[in-house]
Amino acid sequence: MENVLRPLIVIGSSVLLTLLIGWATDLLLRKADQRHSETPLWGLLRRGRIPYQLVLCAALLRGSYDETHLLEELSTGIGQGLTLVLIGSAAWLVIRIAAAVVETSYARYANARSQRDPARVRRVRTQVTLIMRVVAAVVGVMAIASMLLTFPAMRAAGASLLASAGILGIVAGVAAQSTLGNMFAGLQIAFGDMVRIGDTVVVDGEWGTVEEITLTFLTVRTWDERRITMPVSYFTSQPFENWSRGGVQMTGTVYLHVDHSAPLEKMREKLRDILRECPAWDGRDYGLAVTDSTPSTMEVRALVTAKDADDAWTVRVTVREQLIQWLADEHPYALPRVNAADAALPPGRLPADRLTARRTHQHQPSPRTERT
Repeated sequence: MENVLRPLIVIGSSVLLTLLIGWATDLLLRKADQRHSETPLWGLLRRGRIPYQLVLCAALLRGSYDETHLLEELSTGIGQGLTLVLIGSAAWLVIRIAAAVVETSYARYANARSQRDPARVRRVRTQVTLIMRVVAAVVGVMAIASMLLTFPAMRAAGASLLASAGILGIVAGVAAQSTLGNMFAGLQIAFGDMVRIGDTVVVDGEWGTVEEITLTFLTVRTWDERRITMPVSYFTSQPFENWSRGGVQMTGTVYLHVDHSAPLEKMREKLRDILRECPAWDGRDYGLAVTDSTPSTMEVRALVTAKDADDAWTVRVTVREQLIQWLADEHPYALPRVNAADAALPPGRLPADRLTARRTHQHQPSPRTERT
């Protein structure tokens, strides 16, 4: 009877104590979150309740399993398994706690400076994201190394591994040259402020917004909701356009081809009226000028300003649509057309057909000469 009750009591008490401590800790975190609603730290720490309970349960079972006298011939293997679970869950918990602290710091910084310096906020967000990925990678590697060191065979092989580390490092460096280059490029992007999450960029002729940055690749979400994934080394070795660099305000252009008789002053007045009714125009500046001319049309450029790239696009399409519609309704003669009429001649110059008719008439003999 004792052989049955002892394992049930030891294992059951460990599990029950784990659930009780986990419930009490979660209750305290919820109350702290309700009491301090200005900071998200306590709510974010609740994300670690599962690894926290795993750590408690694995630690309690690892310390009390020998008292169960259950499967004593497998006690070494079971203890090794519990140690591995303890190390893995502890690494998971450390990553969750670090993420909660970092996200809380970023949230406070973003709330304080989101209105004054949005570009700086995007830069810090990019750095925080990459730092968390580095922290997760480092903690994961350390956890795996700690797990391997729990095996006696791995400790015995440590000396030989260290002896060949130099050669292996050279081989690994040559084999992973591209991967290491992307990792260093990712760190350069994070701390060099070249491109940030949320920036509007143009790469390979595609316009989009930076959605994700990792240590090896970068994802751009295009205007039609496609995703372009590129290695981060591209942004350190190739030219690209960053419309959010140094500020998000933009000046947009609208080109129209109109007839030479188009009323330019009235077009300027209409452009002003269109912009006044357009919420996306930021009111900084506007203008309309003739930038080119051909034998049949002239090119008119309208300049408009907006607070960011999205509003600049909205202003441009609005101006283009309404200006063309206004010309079609009020001044249809100003639209481009194929001129099939005779060209206007200088004063005193006869058209070609009339000149030919006059010459023909002069060379015809008169009726009086024929009678003679």
